[in-house]
Amino acid sequence: MKKFLPDLIAILAFIILSFAYFFPADIEGRILFQHDTAAGVGAGQESKEYFERTGERTRWTNSIFGGMPTYQMSPSYDSTTSLKGVEKVYRLFLPDYVVLTFIMMLGFYILLRAFGISAWLAGLGGVIWAFSSYFFILIPAGHIWKFVTLAYIPPTIAGVVLAYRKKYLLGGIITALFIALQIQSNHIQMSYYFMFVILFFVGAYFEDAYKKKELPHFFKASAILALAAVVGVCINISNLYHTYEYSKETMRGKSELKQEGTAASQASSGLDRDYITNWSYGIGETLTLLVPNVKGGGSGATMSQSEVAMAKANPMYSGIYSQFPRQYFGEQPWTAGPVYVGAFVMFLFVLGCFIVKGPLKWALLGATIFSILLSWGKNFMGLTDFFIDYVPMYNKFRAVSSILVIAEFTIPLLAIFALKEILNKPDTLKLKENRGGVIATLVLTAGVALILAVAPGVSSSSFVTAQEIATLEQVLPAESRAQHLAPIVTNLTEMRKAVVASDAWRSFFIIVIGCVLLFLYQQRKLKASFTLAGISLLCLIDMWSINKRYLNDEQFVPKSKQAEAFVKTQADEMILQDTTLNYRVLNFIGFPGNTFNENNTAYWHKSVGGYHAAKLRRYQEMIDHHIVPEMQETYQAVATAGGQMDSVDASKFRVLNMLNTKYFIFPAGEQGQAVPVVNPYAYGNAWFVDKVQYVNNANEEIDALNDILPTETAVVDVKFKEQLKGVTEGYKDSLSTIQLTSYEPNRLVYKASTPKDGVVVFSEIYYPGWQATIDGQPVDIARADYILRAINVPAGEHTIEMWFDPQSIQVTESIAYAALTLLLIGVMVLAWTQRNKIAKKS
Repeated sequence: MKKFLPDLIAILAFIILSFAYFFPADIEGRILFQHDTAAGVGAGQESKEYFERTGERTRWTNSIFGGMPTYQMSPSYDSTTSLKGVEKVYRLFLPDYVVLTFIMMLGFYILLRAFGISAWLAGLGGVIWAFSSYFFILIPAGHIWKFVTLAYIPPTIAGVVLAYRKKYLLGGIITALFIALQIQSNHIQMSYYFMFVILFFVGAYFEDAYKKKELPHFFKASAILALAAVVGVCINISNLYHTYEYSKETMRGKSELKQEGTAASQASSGLDRDYITNWSYGIGETLTLLVPNVKGGGSGATMSQSEVAMAKANPMYSGIYSQFPRQYFGEQPWTAGPVYVGAFVMFLFVLGCFIVKGPLKWALLGATIFSILLSWGKNFMGLTDFFIDYVPMYNKFRAVSSILVIAEFTIPLLAIFALKEILNKPDTLKLKENRGGVIATLVLTAGVALILAVAPGVSSSSFVTAQEIATLEQVLPAESRAQHLAPIVTNLTEMRKAVVASDAWRSFFIIVIGCVLLFLYQQRKLKASFTLAGISLLCLIDMWSINKRYLNDEQFVPKSKQAEAFVKTQADEMILQDTTLNYRVLNFIGFPGNTFNENNTAYWHKSVGGYHAAKLRRYQEMIDHHIVPEMQETYQAVATAGGQMDSVDASKFRVLNMLNTKYFIFPAGEQGQAVPVVNPYAYGNAWFVDKVQYVNNANEEIDALNDILPTETAVVDVKFKEQLKGVTEGYKDSLSTIQLTSYEPNRLVYKASTPKDGVVVFSEIYYPGWQATIDGQPVDIARADYILRAINVPAGEHTIEMWFDPQSIQVTESIAYAALTLLLIGVMVLAWTQRNKIAKKS
């Protein structure tokens, strides 16, 4: 027990720090109202209600974007139940928010202990990794999946380290377990990025084994880790496989549309190049690793909220500064805050580049540079283009700036290695071969901070963006624009320079204090324990105070606030009085920005709009080509008609009608309160058509919707001609009827009657995997009108049933259970071997 006492103390310290940071919100039960979290609740409401009603999970919902799979909406599979139980134990059943910081610290602590680093130094490592500003920015943004995935990556790498340190079985088990946990956390982008880090590590261990002539050991460890990775992946195979299949149909898959002009230069598959690089870190912005506010801070706050800035403000313009501009003035469209790793942590990292020896140092430095260069995105397009075009899966992910998480990992890790070197060998910094490195480190960190403090103008070519100047020109009255524009720009520049200088001085003095502690230790005037305690306190105060700028107690609200987000409006109440089995609602409030950026509508209704990062590509293309233009036409037409739909031209919104959009929600009155408007022109759940028009490609298909009347003609790609038996002339008269008789999100039943064979188009989103029968006999489903479903229906009265229940889930679940069994066997073998070792010692 005494052997583990330092570890228990470290874990207890992590718990105390985690509770302390979120105090008093954590004990009062207050929560953060997060957009992404609220959006997830809205999107998942129909699935949740279905589970509560039936005890089964639906893999399809019609609540957002007309309908889509639920694979990326809190994916849940029976095979992961035991894994979630292990996860709860690992988290020590701690409350929300508190647990996030705790597992972030604990994971890095495990990694450092795997390297053989003392508990006290590993404790510091856990703190400086976990308190990197980016992680505390993720929490209020609601990016919890990303946060948890990142928390499980260090212990995953700990397993890699243990295996290469000849603890094969333990290393393999830890690697498999934490790969399984991070994949379960469902942020593949973060896991993907850290595959590069693992490759750097493997390269370092290969070099080390080659030099020591221990290649057999290297290959043995690598084989065990490969098997562990397979086990970890297979435990989550249900999620991974169905996400992979789904990704082909999403914005991350290849578009069938042929683009021209600049659009043709976008990625041939995956996300568009501009979309991938829209959030690119500025080259000069990289200095935020050392000086947090080198680009002003976050976009969510105005200049009036900065005391330092307002001390330089001209009182004449205080009214403008209270509303505009924002504190951030970097190159990204918007940011919640900077990536800051700690000034003294950065000092130790740079110092480690000189005093730490061995291939792992070069691996960490290489990974850091790699991360920074790729985070520049459109500001460094040569490398970015190469990765988009040639590196598998890189074009599936957006926001390249987030790859800086690699630097946030490698910087504190090398910093700890450097501090270990210093604490173990007090004379390290005195050595002649290290003097140049010490001087270079001071210049590159304290020196840069001092320059920015004394001459903040060197940090940026401009402190006021062109967009801000354009906004000022609009805000200022025409008669005084010429008089005030230049003075405001000048004053704003002074304010932002003051913000940069303030944080630069802050970083400079933090580095100076840290260096004083190291100097006193070197001079034998301070013990190692006190030096470590002093550095720990210095780094904690530094990073804690920066994080409080972006996540503080004022942001927490009572739990009732989240429920209030989904309070039924009067418009919702009126629409819900319609008990028709299935229809859609389109919310125009906040159009165009809000319609496709909220899921409050989806909480109560089946929405044409919605918010999700992985919507179906074809639906997005319909939004761009038809839905948004039709919304503009509809908004204007309905407003002009004063809400009297009988005088509105229905041909202006044929695509909305074919989506069975029965209700529009419009803002009305001075307060913009929600008012429902019935759309009498919606086509209903399904209809027979007179004609099937076959087209040769996606471009012809999406363009044809400009000309056809969907209730008369169905546009079908020739690829689906066989599914419709080649029919070109349908049959439709007053005796041809079809009615929806039963609705579940994943199962629809219709009654159809037609004197002759005909083609029915369903107002349901087409997706591979839907199955259908007519009177119990399987039939093919074709895609029609770019996004809908169509079936050839024979003459007579029939029951048509469609359902979504992928049989592949049974296969993947079997594989997952087999992988779990292998992991359990590994744990049992490890326990047995450890027991035998203890028995032999006694």
